[in-house]
Formats: sequence, C-alpha cells, structure tokens
Amino acid sequence: MTIVLTIVLLALMAGVVYSLVKGIVAFMQGTKEDLYSATGNGPTPNQIRQNKAMMQRVLFQGAAIIVVALLLFATR
Repeated sequence: MTIVLTIVLLALMAGVVYSLVKGIVAFMQGTKEDLYSATGNGPTPNQIRQNKAMMQRVLFQGAAIIVVALLLFATR
C-alpha cells in the first residue's frame, strides 16, 4: 500500500512542478502583452491560462497533502 501511495505522491509532485512551470511561462509571455493592451476589457486569454495553471497547481498540492496524510496513517 505504501509503495502505491508513494508512486501516486511522486506523480502528484510532478504535476505540481509541471503546472507551476506552465503558469510561470504564461506569466512571462503575458507581461509584455499586458503592458500594451487597453485596460478595462476583462481578462486576457493569457491571464485566463495563468489562472487555470495556478488552480491546477493548488489541486495537485491538495491531493499530495491528502496522500501524505494517508501515508502517515498507513505507517503508524
């Protein structure tokens, strides 16, 4: 059981890193775009991409915390 949970935890950690990098790349691409766009038009597609990537990161982190709690429960 702990081996399976450890593999799941590693996959979730990889998902966190992937979504974090994806969000940072979207942020870096959007900085120049945001400087030259008109304000008050709502979020740009790049800002929506950033938001989705960061929400995905939060979900991966939450799932990873649950798996760590299950690992701690299983080892005691």
